Amino acid sequence: MNEAILTPRAAAFERIKALVLDTLSSPESRRAYGQALDDFFRWCETATVGEFSKAAVNAYRASLEARRLSPSTVNQRLSAIRKLAVEAADNGLMPPSVAAAISRVKGAKRAGVRTGHWLTREQAESLISAPNAATNKGKRDRALLAVLIGCGIRCRETAALTVEHSQLRDARWVIVDLIGKGGRVRTVPMPSWTKNAIDSWISIAEIIRGFVFRGVNKCGQVTGTCMTPRGIFEVVQRYGSEIGVSKLAPHDLRRTFAKLAHTGRSGHWSSSRSRQP
Repeated sequence: MNEAILTPRAAAFERIKALVLDTLSSPESRRAYGQALDDFFRWCETATVGEFSKAAVNAYRASLEARRLSPSTVNQRLSAIRKLAVEAADNGLMPPSVAAAISRVKGAKRAGVRTGHWLTREQAESLISAPNAATNKGKRDRALLAVLIGCGIRCRETAALTVEHSQLRDARWVIVDLIGKGGRVRTVPMPSWTKNAIDSWISIAEIIRGFVFRGVNKCGQVTGTCMTPRGIFEVVQRYGSEIGVSKLAPHDLRRTFAKLAHTGRSGHWSSSRSRQP
């Protein structure tokens, strides 16, 4: 947007909006916060709000709820506005006391609606066993599902997984220096049965270094290209249908990992899986 043709108020908004977005490392967060701030300032123009204050933010929250937006959407937009207030105060554009008051605006209550699929231990075991391990593609898919369920990493993280990521630390296999959402780097424990599934795949595929999960053509030959997140999504959905769970997505396996870990059954499950071929 050309600042030369903006009104003084709009130009000021663009400058403070840029201050907020520059603090965010994730492209998804920048997009979401940008849209939220655009909506807030459109509302301010329509509602002829005189100043940026706690009362104005409370009125905006009421308008969001009147539009019947979901609590998560309301809270995301309020988070962007709180960030706007903090940056405005830090840059001397508003009194810190006003920013502090805006930061105390309460979010919408969430009812805790459960979304997606949460597999049971038995369903998870059936899913991992669904691929035909007698074929190259089956071994790859079994290792892929074992990583998603056993380590709980995201689809993009799985696509970017390399042989070098798997290392032995304190007598335990882990995935080291995994770059995740927002550029965060972390280390993820890897169950022995997941490591066994990976070893079985990379051994037959003769993968020594580089990407773990690669394409397999119709003749069963391993190609040099890594799998895409879309390809991983299709693998999960296909085997999900085979065990009777329609529209299963990779993130559902991340939920399943969290559920099994939370209930304290993941250790027993890991032990039982490690005894299987």
